[in-house]
Amino acid sequence: MATVDSTERMAFDAVQGAVRMVGTATAVLDAKGVVIGWTPAAERLVGYPAAEVMGRLAGMMLLPDGDASKASVFAERCRAQGGWSGFAALRHRDGRRLDMNLRVSPLSGPDGTAQWLVSASDTAAVSPGVAKGLVLESLLARAPIGIIVRDPELRCTWVNDTLELQDGIPREERLGRRLTESLPGITEAVEAEAVMRRVLNTGTPVVDLEFRAWVPLDRHRERAFSVSIFRLEDGDGHALGVCAMWTDVTRREQARERLAILSEASTRIGSTLDVMRTGQELADLAVPLLADFAAVDLAESVPLGEEPLARLGPMGGRIPVFCRAGVASVRPGAPEALWARGEAVFVPPDSPFTRVLSSGKSHMERVVDTSPGSWLGQDPVRVERIHEVGMHSCMYVPIHARGTVLGVALFARTDDPTPFEQDDLILAEELVNRAALSLDNANRYTRERATAFALQRNLLPQRLTGGTAVEVASHYLPADSRHGAGGDWFDVIPLSGARVALVVGDVVGHGINAAATMGRLRTAVHTLADMDLPPDELLAHLDDLAIRLIEEDADGKGMATAVLGATCLYAVYDPVIRRCTMARAGHPPPAIVDPHGRVTFPDLPAGTPLGLGLVPFESVEMELPEGSVLAFYTDGLVESRDQDIDAGMHRLSAVLAQPGLPLGDLCSAVVASLQTPAPYDDVALLLARTRTLSPTQTASWELPPDPAVVSTARSLAVGQLAEWGLEDLAMTTELIVSELVTNAIRHAAGPIGLRLIRHQLLTCEVSDGSNSLPRLRHARTTDEDGRGLFLVAQMSHRRGTRYTTDGKTVWAEQELTPLSSYDLGSTAAAQG
Repeated sequence: MATVDSTERMAFDAVQGAVRMVGTATAVLDAKGVVIGWTPAAERLVGYPAAEVMGRLAGMMLLPDGDASKASVFAERCRAQGGWSGFAALRHRDGRRLDMNLRVSPLSGPDGTAQWLVSASDTAAVSPGVAKGLVLESLLARAPIGIIVRDPELRCTWVNDTLELQDGIPREERLGRRLTESLPGITEAVEAEAVMRRVLNTGTPVVDLEFRAWVPLDRHRERAFSVSIFRLEDGDGHALGVCAMWTDVTRREQARERLAILSEASTRIGSTLDVMRTGQELADLAVPLLADFAAVDLAESVPLGEEPLARLGPMGGRIPVFCRAGVASVRPGAPEALWARGEAVFVPPDSPFTRVLSSGKSHMERVVDTSPGSWLGQDPVRVERIHEVGMHSCMYVPIHARGTVLGVALFARTDDPTPFEQDDLILAEELVNRAALSLDNANRYTRERATAFALQRNLLPQRLTGGTAVEVASHYLPADSRHGAGGDWFDVIPLSGARVALVVGDVVGHGINAAATMGRLRTAVHTLADMDLPPDELLAHLDDLAIRLIEEDADGKGMATAVLGATCLYAVYDPVIRRCTMARAGHPPPAIVDPHGRVTFPDLPAGTPLGLGLVPFESVEMELPEGSVLAFYTDGLVESRDQDIDAGMHRLSAVLAQPGLPLGDLCSAVVASLQTPAPYDDVALLLARTRTLSPTQTASWELPPDPAVVSTARSLAVGQLAEWGLEDLAMTTELIVSELVTNAIRHAAGPIGLRLIRHQLLTCEVSDGSNSLPRLRHARTTDEDGRGLFLVAQMSHRRGTRYTTDGKTVWAEQELTPLSSYDLGSTAAAQG
């Protein structure tokens, strides 16, 4: 059991003495001073029996000589002071003088008429201890804690001034009555009276009993009290009544509630890095703990991750535009809100919103002003809504962090009739400040994520085409927004000879670094693909690049983390011979679907992720029937936290086994088979359905290394162009064939191959057994040779060289649109 502190102990001693005094003699007078109640103790004290005093003026015996005028003066004095206490000289029935301690307290009769309770004690019979109690009683009347004494029937016999100030119950409504009579219909009064009865019966005190009640002092706000109750006894241990000492702990409870709310805010606000969700969390916490309605309006750019609307300072007459991020109400549907969550919010320039933004300081309207001259009075729609919901008190709190205004939080009361107070504003500011940090972090994250997504979108191919080699379809599904843009990518790169390169890669991590690294690797693959390198050699060069990037960023800053762990799959498909060559660097193998719907995963050496440089990469070549589907993907498609890669590949196989399905529909079906619409990791999917060039679209010849064969090669090429109906390209093709065959005869050995391919372009290829790379020269006007490759480059759409297992192939491509006569004339003049 808690101990009684020194203040309560002094109060206990004093009240014991006071009760001995007030319990000695008691009388009740009506408003005119007529005795209507007389106790046996009063008879023993002054000698008058009840029969002699009942119905008579008390002045005839309570004042010396029965002076009625003095009695009238005394009565007026009691009325003016609301009661009276002190020492007075009274007359005993036998005529002797009695020096009495007298206390007169107002009462309210059963019919509401005014009455007076008179308590008296003979000072001559008071012991020194009781005298001390009488002195202390005078002091306790204004003690800082509320004190009340009740008799064995729990009727109030004495109460000090402090208690009346605490709970607002007038003394005349309390004296002579039980608590349930002073506060009829109050549940807490019944409970408190039961506790007092238990203390009276058992003698066991109750210390620091806390309870809440709506008291007459403040009908609109619940008050919190701490009460200690103990039994009062006489010298023989007989119960005289109970004493209760009250302390108003409302502010202490409010402080405790504030700490609890702030503690809850630390766990409920900022659970994610989503700006809109954080705004809603702030509104949800504020209602109903602080307000009946709350709205969180952010600068319109914040949810997009852009710079906030304004910084603290003058608004320059602009009308702020907000986006509503959160709204909450004690009423279903939040009828107080003019705008729903996610909608744009416009406010007048002379509104508290503007003042809050410009000053950076909160604004409180204890009573909302909707008069015609107010800012609300200019908006009839707002006024009508305010009156409909009964909104009467508002607080506007700026949401700012690191000197940047993020928005404004609005708190309002509708159902709670109590206006906001300064303590409420302090709590609101503390809540908003905590939320502001989370909102700022979320805004910065959103801005960075938006930047990463924009960078990633720009770095990924905007349009894919497989030419005459393959039909392609693709899909990119970003990871869950919590993780931002990743480094997954894919590409389709046209190669010489109607071939095409199919690429898919995955950079570990998310964010700007991963997206930037993806862009660097994709650019490198394009550059290496232009060199017509085999897949294994291309990956080896890409691996060297990744190692250099890691070494450059060895200080731990930049993109080293993103580069380390990147994977890639590179394949080249040739529609002329229907063969596909591929190699991978730590990437999942592709899925191959034959025209009948049978799905296989080729036994392709896995290799190691880029940037490790541990083992060489190996290529695998296979022949594919026309209409086969190649599925390239990243691990986000087949792997997740709750599913291993084997289960994911089995699911992928089941979806791909649908022969004849349009490629776009097949791509959508694969993505739809994912377990969740927002995967943990990015998903990149590239589908390619193979095509085959017919034999009529190619022509090839093997030529001896003899200079005389150059004219034969020109004639063969011109004849083939005539069969294809491309006579307009005959002149430029003759020149290209002549230059390429002549170079092969001069600088190479062994047989020479000539091949023409007609697809979307006209490709001319000359192969030889040498590994020497022809070099383009810009000949001077005095040079007799060295212009061959320069002329080929001028007349070609593209040109290049690729190495083969037994030599090299030099090629040049022409667009099927013929050159103008002017260009042909210029070329002929240059050749001459």
